[in-house]
Amino acid sequence: MKKLILGLLVSVSLFGSDFDDAYSAYEKGDYKKAVKLFKKACDGGYAGGCYNLGFMYNDGLGVKQDSFKAAELYKKACDGGYAGGCYNLGFMYNDGLGVKQDYFKAVELYKKACDGGDASGCSNLGVMYKYGLGVKQNNFKALELSGKACDMKFELGCKNYASLKKELGQ
Repeated sequence: MKKLILGLLVSVSLFGSDFDDAYSAYEKGDYKKAVKLFKKACDGGYAGGCYNLGFMYNDGLGVKQDSFKAAELYKKACDGGYAGGCYNLGFMYNDGLGVKQDYFKAVELYKKACDGGDASGCSNLGVMYKYGLGVKQNNFKALELSGKACDMKFELGCKNYASLKKELGQ
């Protein structure tokens, strides 16, 4: 839910009343209207609209739940420069949801999300380094990435950072 709201807030500032209406519809549980407005933005080339529409498909809100469609929309958002779309698509590749499981692709997407300022992307990329999933195992790189997520005020990143520091004797 936090990710959707963040996407909505960014969208509101760029697309005005359509996203005010989408947010209001979402809050009221009028998911069909929210889907319609997100689709309009996505079709208009706005990556944030694709991200939010992907979220709706992923969770089956206002549409039939469809992981394949969600992955397609997150890809469109990611390709459009929306870091949250990269993170969510990376998560789907990590777990094999709507796409074939692929740790290497998940790492690539988490990196793109992290580079785009998404703290969850940094945190999950750190986990991939900790366990050597799709990358060579490297606790120091995991520590660096968890620290970056923590610096962005991501609580799980801070927990991972503290745990890794203790494990590494730092």
